[in-house]
Amino acid sequence: MRLFAAVLPPEDVVVEVGVEVERLRALSGAGRLRWTGRAGWHFTLAFYGEVDEGLVPELSERLARAARRTEPFPLAVRGGGQFGHGRALWAGADGDLRTLRLLADRAEAAGRKAGVAMADHRRYTPHLTVARSREPFDTAEYVAALDGFTGSPWQVTDLALVRSNLPASGVPGEQPRYETVARHPLGPAR
Repeated sequence: MRLFAAVLPPEDVVVEVGVEVERLRALSGAGRLRWTGRAGWHFTLAFYGEVDEGLVPELSERLARAARRTEPFPLAVRGGGQFGHGRALWAGADGDLRTLRLLADRAEAAGRKAGVAMADHRRYTPHLTVARSREPFDTAEYVAALDGFTGSPWQVTDLALVRSNLPASGVPGEQPRYETVARHPLGPAR
């Protein structure tokens, strides 16, 4: 199964991001982008790719330990940027980014220790992908529009293990389906 660890924003934050994305979709050229559906809005901490089902219990337990070692922290969606010459347009993060990066490092280490074959480590850039393009795309207008966006802050209280079910129908524009496999509370058990 295809898995990743993530921070999932609460519904009120998803609604705010949705309003901002609708503004972006009104900009010139927006029809050339593949817009990520609300179910796909999350801050990926570690991407595991295809994971053998036999490794999932160990991975989940290691993520639970990583979560217990991390205190809850404030986060907000703010600003934006792009990767890959406009192939991915994203909203950024604000708040306790040091703890968010620490949680990402711990989620990556949990995967490695559980035996998941991980890609080489890259510096973590917190982002919530809002659109993609199959070819280079000039995102300057979109990034400038996101610069003024700041969503409501919330307290991150858990880490999610999420399954990504890729589209299989071949229907253009079909979105992956996301299923939360486990949620692990942050901070020591009280």
